[in-house]
Formats: sequence, structure tokens, C-alpha cells
Amino acid sequence: MATKDKRLRVTELDFDNVKTNLKTFLKAQNEFKDYDFEGSGMNILLDTLAYNTHYLGFNANMLANEMFLDSASLRSSVVSHAKSLGYETTSSRAPYATINVSLSTDANTKTMSSGTAFTTNIDGTDYQFVTIADVTSSNTGVAVSFDSIKIYEGTYVTSSYTVDTSDVDQRFLLTDARADTSTLTVKVQNSSSDTTTTTYTKATDITQLTSASTVYYLQETDSGLYEVYFGDGTVSKALSDGNIVQLQYVVTNRTLANGASSFSSPSSIDGVTGITVTTVANATGGSNPETIQSIKLNAPLDYAAQGRCVTVDDYKTYTKKLFANTQAVSVWGGEDGSYDTSTGVSSNPEYGKVFISIKSTTGENLTTVQKSNLVAAFAPFKVASITPVVVDPETTYLILNVSFNYDSTSTTSTKDELASLIATTISNYNSSDLLEFNSSFRHSKLTGLIDDTDSSILNNTTTVTMGKFFTPVSTTSSYTINFNNAFYNPYTGYNTASGGVIASTGFYLDNSTTTEYFFDDDGSGNLRIYSLSSLGVRTYLNNTAGTIDYANGTISTTSLLISAVSNVDGASSTQIRITAIPKSNDIIPVRNQILEIDLVNTVTGGTVDAQATTGVGYTVTSTGTTSTTTVTTPSSTPTSTAY
Repeated sequence: MATKDKRLRVTELDFDNVKTNLKTFLKAQNEFKDYDFEGSGMNILLDTLAYNTHYLGFNANMLANEMFLDSASLRSSVVSHAKSLGYETTSSRAPYATINVSLSTDANTKTMSSGTAFTTNIDGTDYQFVTIADVTSSNTGVAVSFDSIKIYEGTYVTSSYTVDTSDVDQRFLLTDARADTSTLTVKVQNSSSDTTTTTYTKATDITQLTSASTVYYLQETDSGLYEVYFGDGTVSKALSDGNIVQLQYVVTNRTLANGASSFSSPSSIDGVTGITVTTVANATGGSNPETIQSIKLNAPLDYAAQGRCVTVDDYKTYTKKLFANTQAVSVWGGEDGSYDTSTGVSSNPEYGKVFISIKSTTGENLTTVQKSNLVAAFAPFKVASITPVVVDPETTYLILNVSFNYDSTSTTSTKDELASLIATTISNYNSSDLLEFNSSFRHSKLTGLIDDTDSSILNNTTTVTMGKFFTPVSTTSSYTINFNNAFYNPYTGYNTASGGVIASTGFYLDNSTTTEYFFDDDGSGNLRIYSLSSLGVRTYLNNTAGTIDYANGTISTTSLLISAVSNVDGASSTQIRITAIPKSNDIIPVRNQILEIDLVNTVTGGTVDAQATTGVGYTVTSTGTTSTTTVTTPSSTPTSTAY
């Protein structure tokens, strides 16, 4: 009689384990206790059973995963969960530009129709931009001018459907996966014989709807296309048999035309051939459909916002919805500090405002037009007393000097090869841990990663210098450069003779290009301007050219006429780079500040470890049975030179 457990274990889903459990179960039966499964046809049957069980288990697990938003992997499942939270996924977005159009005519008024096409060329490829609404303008005396017209890249298409209420499966689809739903116009014509047309608006708040509300709803389908649908006659107006639904929208090439800056006019506009086109803002905003990861993140946040912007998180959520090219966003309330374009962030409160800083996927700051459009887009969601203010992100560059010590006997790599590996480590840290708002530079983490780059690297000394750029204007002006991190200044008058902790690239003053000048400081809070002799000796032009706030990390200049700037990193520039030694090796960004390692100017050098036991810098002497150890500590005091 078999003594083994006759119960079949059902917790295993792996093929091998399932087959083993089946064999164990069968061997526990009297009929199969001495059966050689591996040498029989029964083995094939066990394989089949095991595979079938494995498939069923896998499918059951997949089904369970797709039941929850955070574990779902299929886009259709993620979109479905987002719908239940009232979240509308973001479609493809067309790049849009802003132009002024002037028609040479003496006519009183002219109309630019929706779908009017303009062309541009990027890298030898032509792209079409179109208007999406009719615009009528009056004569200004010499011409008819259309100002600040938004044009979208792509083809302006119309999809028409005749309503058949008996067809329960009828759907009103935007038939191209590249459709930009933000350009969608929905019109309903009464019938083929009655051309009376009503423009429907997109529903935003169902609590305000009646049975007669002419609104439409929008959702992504499981095929990836977008569908327009309408009310049932109770919540908003229902369609009737014979109604003709007209969907007008732009089908775009998404990101390909971002950056377009010059546009050609069509052959005529409303019969006028004399057309002048002026670009107000270059094309931007083209993007791919919202990713699965983005939907998972934003859908719950959007649900929490409940269609209004009150908290900082609400503004973050709606910024991503309203500006498709958002890579990262930082938001803070005016009660936490203000922002000035000249002085940057300030701890002084400015109540009634919310500040929004956006890092664009294009790497460019938002234009004035884009900022205005975004502020206007917040109007339906914001509290009436709050004014959104869009500010540019500010990048603080971190210039590193890495000196590593390595054991040459434990590696076949050369010093230069190890330095190259470390450079890759630094680059990876830069891309993974920085380049975002609120991403801090942690010195100990980076030095640990450098040590772990190769087993032969014994230790490293990494120093940090902060750098920022500012652009001089053509008139006499003062400047404020705010690093938002304290400067190194252990005592008043520190490093006066060598230039303190401030350095800069070169510039010229008072419309002269004869003498190149630089900034430094005297260690006592004064910004200085100096020139260099051929021997590198500093001659000071002005010892009080501004002030240094070491505790807060702020540099303020007096009124200066900076008429020209020197090359930066060997290339012509319109900016001056000013650098400072930080008090702490950990650099913490504030509000609209982004940290980025300056990989071009970061220096990496290595030294072979020459000590077997005593270590670098240690000298051991011995007298009789008594030994003394003298420790020589290399200087780590920061120095500053013309950068």
C-alpha cells in the first residue's frame, strides 16, 4: 500500500514543478507506485497536462494583473481603468506655431477659413501647418491683418457619420491613430435635407448639464482610436435618426515638425494673393500619445483633483494635461516664496499666485505665447483668486574634479581607460539622479559609485564647483545670480589673494574690446573685477563691483555696461559663466532649479597606489620598540581662478 501523500499540490505553476507534482501524486496511487514514467508513453501525457496547467495558471495570473490599474500591462486595460476614474488619455499632439498674416488688399474685411494651409521645411522635408477655425479680420488702413494665429502641423480632415439609432454598434471614430483631439471640432447637421448645423462643446462638468445641453464626450477605444459619443436625452442631448455628425481634426506627424520657424503662405487667402507671413513663436508641442506609465501616474492624480486646481499637486497634474511637452514640472504657492525674472526665487511671500516651472521635452524654455496660452488654459480649473505664473527653469551646472587612486596590479586597464569608465559612471548618475526638479546632488553616493566602477579603484577625491550662466544686456544694468546654496567662506577675508571662491569667463566693458575682464571675490563679501597680465598677474579695476551673500549663495553686481563676452568652452557665446565653490558637497535645488553635471568641463585623473601597507601620506619611523606615525594631510582647500 502506498504511504505517500495522495493529495495533489496545486500551488505550483511552473511547468517542471507541475509535472513533478503530477508524478508524485500518481506514484502515491497503488496503480502507479512502481511505474517508470520516464520510459513510457505516460510521460507525453504528463507533459501535455503540465503544459495545459501552466498555460491556465499564466492566463489566470495575467487576468488578475489586468484587473488593477497599478499592475495592468495592456494599454486597453490601463485605459479602461482610467475611464472609471474619469480620466481622458492624451492623444497625439500636433506641433503648433503662432504667426501673423497680412493681406495686401483694400477690402474692409477678409476671412481666413479653417484648414488654410501653410508650409515649412525642416532638414529638407516639407511639412504642412493648418488653421482649425475661421478667423475674420478688418482692414487696418493698408492691409487686413490676422494677428497671433495658431497653426497646427498636419492634415485637416473631416469624418462624417449619418446617425442610425437602430444600429447599437454605431461608433463615431476619429479614424487615424495620429489624430490630435485638442484640435477636434464636433458639429451636428440636422439632416441631409436640413443643413442647419450645431457646434457641440466638450463636456467638462456633468452637474451643469440638462437634457438639452449640446455637448459631446470623448474616450480612447481598445483599438487606440478615439471615439466621440453623445448624451441619452437625460444627461445632455441625444442624437436623432438622420443627424449627420461631422468630426473635424488634425492628423499630425507628431514630433517631426517641432522647431519649425519659417512658414510660406498659400497661393491665396479669401481671394488675396499678396500675403506676408511673420513668425511670432516657433513650432513646439508635438508629442506622441500618452504612455501607459503616464496614464497610471496621472489618472489617480486627476481623479483626486476633481476637475479643479487648488493644491500644488492639482497644478502639477493639469500642467501635464494642458502642455503635452512637459517632461517635468515644479509648482509652488506664492505663500512659499516669489519669483522675479531678474533676481530669481525669493523667500518673500507673494500671496494669490502659484508659480509653475516646466522642463520641456524639447529642451527649450516656453515662449511668451506658450506661457500665455497655458495660463489661459488654467482658467476653467483654477480658483478665481489665484493667478498662475509660468517661469523658466534655471540650470545650475556642477563641475567636478575627480582624482582617483587605483591598484595597478589588480587590473589590466590603463589609467586613461579607468578614467573613461568613471566618466561613464558620472554620466549615468547625471541622467538617472539629476536633470529633474527636486533632484539633489549627493556627493557620497557619486563617490561610492566611482569607487565601484572597477575593483582596482581604491578611493577617490571629488571636488564640486557650481556654475550658472547669465546673459548681459546692451545697456548699463545690474545682475543677480542666485545659486540657492551657500558658498564656501570659512572666515572673513578667506583666500583674498587668490580670488576667493568666485570665478567667471571673460567679458568686456564700456564698449571696449581691448581688455578682457573677469569676476572674483575678496572673501569679505565684495565682488571684484580684474584683468590678467601675460604672466597671469591680476590687476583689479574695481574692488566693489558688487556683493556676495555667502550664506544664501547670491551674487549681485553693481550697474555695469558689459558690451561683449568672451568665448565659452572654445565657442562663441552671448553669456557669461560664473562659478562658485559650495559650502557643502551636497547641492540641493530649490523650486525651479535643476542640477546638471557639466560633463564637458568635468576632469578625471588617476594615480597608481604606491603604498603596500602604510598608505599615501604616511611616514612611519621606529626607535627601539616605540614607533611614531606622522600623518601628512593633502590640502583640500578650494581655490579659484579665472574660469
